Amino acid sequence: MNTIEATDNGVKVLLKVVPNASRDEISGMIGDRLKVRVKSQPESGEANNAVCTLIAGVLHLNVRQVKVCLGNTSQIKTVEIIDISVASATEKLCLK
Repeated sequence: MNTIEATDNGVKVLLKVVPNASRDEISGMIGDRLKVRVKSQPESGEANNAVCTLIAGVLHLNVRQVKVCLGNTSQIKTVEIIDISVASATEKLCLK
């Protein structure tokens, strides 16, 4: 799978999540994954929620449009984002 792929409802994006960071940010690529740093701890889904909130904010979407679909308890995650095109997500996430 590429870093970003089209789905029936939107896109899926491969992530490498770093919890306990100094700030919430998208910090570039690491291999074939988008590196996302979040301040939240990886407990009780806090980091997953922070990832979804960050990505939704960058894409100007409602947080309910972003969900972790693979890797709930891992740093290696796949998020599904609905109602967005590959081109739009690629541009806004700086994946060109």
